[in-house]
This record gives sequence, C-alpha cells and structure tokens, in this order.
Amino acid sequence: MAELPLRLYNTLTRRLEEFKPIESDHVRLYTCGPTVYDYSHIGNLRTFLFEDVLRRTLELSGFRVTQVMNLTDIDDKTIRESTAAGVGLRDYTQKYIEAFFEDLDTLRVERAEHYPRATDYIPQMVELVERLESAGHAYRSDGSIYYSISTFPAYGKLSGVRPEENLVGARVDREEYEKDDARDFVLWKGAREGEPACESAVGAGRPGWHLECSAMSMALLGERFDIHTGGVDNIVPHLENEIAQSEGATGEPFARFWLHAEHLVVEGEKMAKSKGNFFTLRDLLEKGHDPLAIRYLLISVPYR
Repeated sequence: MAELPLRLYNTLTRRLEEFKPIESDHVRLYTCGPTVYDYSHIGNLRTFLFEDVLRRTLELSGFRVTQVMNLTDIDDKTIRESTAAGVGLRDYTQKYIEAFFEDLDTLRVERAEHYPRATDYIPQMVELVERLESAGHAYRSDGSIYYSISTFPAYGKLSGVRPEENLVGARVDREEYEKDDARDFVLWKGAREGEPACESAVGAGRPGWHLECSAMSMALLGERFDIHTGGVDNIVPHLENEIAQSEGATGEPFARFWLHAEHLVVEGEKMAKSKGNFFTLRDLLEKGHDPLAIRYLLISVPYR
C-alpha cells in the first residue's frame, strides 16, 4: 500500500480525490485501446503514454496493477477499411495490431496484462445483451438491438450531457456520431450484406462498439473495478454508453475513478485522422527524431 496518499482528478466527480482501490493493494485498470484500422498517430500515443505514466505511478506507490487495454478489431472503421482493401477482417487488423505493439515498445511503454481483441469476446457480449434485455433496458428494431437511455436516469453523469435535450428516443446505428449526441445506441447490429456477422442467441449480427468495452472489461476485471481511462473525445457518447449498459446490467457502480487525457493540438485544432493533420510515430522516426525525445515531448505537460 502507498505510504503517501495518491490523489487523482476524477472526471465523474469533477474533483481531486484520494485514491483507494477496492482491494487494498491491487489496482484494476481499464485503458481504452486503439481501433486497429490504421497506424496510431501521436495524439493517440499521447493518451497511451499518459496511461503508462499512471501505471508506473501506481506501481511506484506500492500497488499491484492489473491493466486491460482493448483492441477494437470489429467496428464500422475496421470493416470499411478491410473491405476496401479486399482483405479478411482478421488478417487486415492483425497488421495494425503488430504495428501498435511495435510503437509501444519503441516508446518504452510497459505492457498491460491483457490486450483482448473484441472478436475473441463475442460470447460475453451476447450474454451482456441478454442481461440488458431481461432488465428492460434494450429493445429490438429492424433486426438490431438498441439500448433505451430513457431507462437509465443516471445517463450523462460522467459528462453532464442532458439526454432529454438531445432527442431521446431517436436511434443511432452508426458508431461515429456527433459529440454530445445522446440517443438510444445500438448494442447488437443485425446482419447486413457485405459485413461480417456471427450467429448468436440474440440473432445473426455483430456487436456495437460501445458494448465491446463493457463486456471485455467486466470479463477481465470484474463488474466493478478501480480506474477507467481514455481520451476526452470518448466521454460522449462512448463512455456514457459504457456506464449505462454496464450499470444497467449489474445494478452496481462500474468504475470508481475516471481519468481522461486532453487532445494533442496542432495549429489550434485537435490532431485527428479525419482532419488529415496527424503524424504517426513512423513519420517522426523517419525524420530522425529520437524515440525517447518523442516520449518526453508527449508526457512533458500534464495529461489534462
């Protein structure tokens, strides 16, 4: 146990709090990982480096850490890009998973204990959908299954978004939608022509992106764990949806502490693949920059 108190800023409560894990000497940590459809840019890597510093701080404070970082290998982006390349989803994403681990090693990031691929946890996702249906949080429409956020009064507690102001009852099937857009979201996408699908107890189809993280974190860390981290861009809607579906299924608090890294800014705008203003680690190495200098640059200011 840490001799000196460790204080963390908790997005959920919007204040600094003394950190104490559920188990006295053991921290269970979930860190949002990459969507493996392309190389990670250094804005992504800044978040992963913040999580590395957090992990090392916990270890130096005397805690044993069990860290899970997911690998999103099935979602709209991975399906779109693998289809365009004419390569099977598993083979296409494997290339970028290997590149991701090369980047972590180059930047001397400590490895997590678990890196679950979403496609390896389909049974757990199906089970979670069944629990949500049984609890009255989910409904079926056009072959897909959606979460009804009106059944979860605490929706918005992480971000402060008020769902009643954002067209409650409208359904969102796609996985890339506007920030602050709190609507019913898809848990299980019904099978579509040209997309990978699997047979399951809830019908043929595939999981929604939000469902994946809840199922994998609970499978590897338990239904309640200590810290959930990611980038600020994931707070709405992804993490709000994670909370809703996880707590909707269990009736218990999900993660106790939530920590989020700010964007890496380039000429006044956040670095993003969609904006085309990004650099990969490979780009910087080709220019002759030292990996440790890049690491230092990305952790040289507070993560928030």
